[in-house]
Amino acid sequence: MDGDAFEYTAFIATDPERLWQGLTDPGLTRRYWGAELRTDWHPGSAITWVEHGAEVDHPEQVVLAADPYRRLSYTWHTFTPEWAAAVGVDEDVRSALAAESRSKATFTIDDLGPVVRLKLVHDGFEPGSTVLGMLREGWPVVLSSLKTLLETGDPLPRPVE
Repeated sequence: MDGDAFEYTAFIATDPERLWQGLTDPGLTRRYWGAELRTDWHPGSAITWVEHGAEVDHPEQVVLAADPYRRLSYTWHTFTPEWAAAVGVDEDVRSALAAESRSKATFTIDDLGPVVRLKLVHDGFEPGSTVLGMLREGWPVVLSSLKTLLETGDPLPRPVE
């Protein structure tokens, strides 16, 4: 990719069905991510993003593709003042985030027998994207915690910063 995307691949000792559940079940996403994505997971359906008590809805915050156990894609969330206050993002950063074009996250799941390959491509960024800079730090922690949860039953402890 030309620097306008984030890619990450993880190999997880699980099956595609359990990994799909990990990506789509709000109770599980809350455990390893701290965020819930509430939707019926049908293409075109709206997603309500819930993080630290802040609920974010927007008509462009939608499921793009949902092929269970194989592929999931959705547009990234809207950066509201309520979300920023809940997660500790100051208004200058929130304004920069909100000014950017909406990006999308796409997960591909490949069954490799005893393990599953999870590939994330998060793209749609403009050069110098603030969102992309933040995601480069955030996605590895989130996906490592998902892997740990699925393999051990417990997510990673939250890093101390």
